[in-house]
Amino acid sequence: MIELEQLYRSVANCTDCGLCGTRTQAVPGEGPPDADVMFVGEGPGFHEDQQARPFVGPAGKLLEELLGSAGLRRSDVYITNVVKCRPPNNRDPLPAEIEACRKYLRLQIEKIDPKLIVTLGRYSLAWFFPRDSISKVHGHLRRQNGMHYLHMYHPAAALHAGNLRKTIEDDFRRIPQALEKIRRVEQPVAVPEPAPDQMRLF
Repeated sequence: MIELEQLYRSVANCTDCGLCGTRTQAVPGEGPPDADVMFVGEGPGFHEDQQARPFVGPAGKLLEELLGSAGLRRSDVYITNVVKCRPPNNRDPLPAEIEACRKYLRLQIEKIDPKLIVTLGRYSLAWFFPRDSISKVHGHLRRQNGMHYLHMYHPAAALHAGNLRKTIEDDFRRIPQALEKIRRVEQPVAVPEPAPDQMRLF
């Protein structure tokens, strides 16, 4: 899609915040432009910064395993982050950095128009729902302004806190059920055609 390619070029050349001075490469996102599911993470790490691709480090390997458990492949979904450049030393992104990238994520959502947005971690959740806590809303499907959201812990959390692994796995397995529910809601109701008037004999 031409619009996405233009957006990727804009991200690659972006100088709207200080991360442009410390990044190796910007990481716009990747996936089919007609994906039903969009995953939104926090920001690129070391490996992503080197390869200009999202989720290619250890968290990315776990993400692919989790996708498989939900009957999905990486090539089926669109993957991006709240910020498109790696914060130094993998620190948390700053509010100004998140704001500088806001237009890019907004455009990605608009162009791809997914059926379901899966937020990964608290910064992704806060981008859409700033007052919510990931510990309270993870695994829950919600709809707002015509878009469906499913919230999850970031895969990296399972690498640092093993006790979250099962929680994340369980939440990922809800994706097929969530998609089925969304499709049922969106399915147009068939209106029966009126029966033709019977011919009357006079």
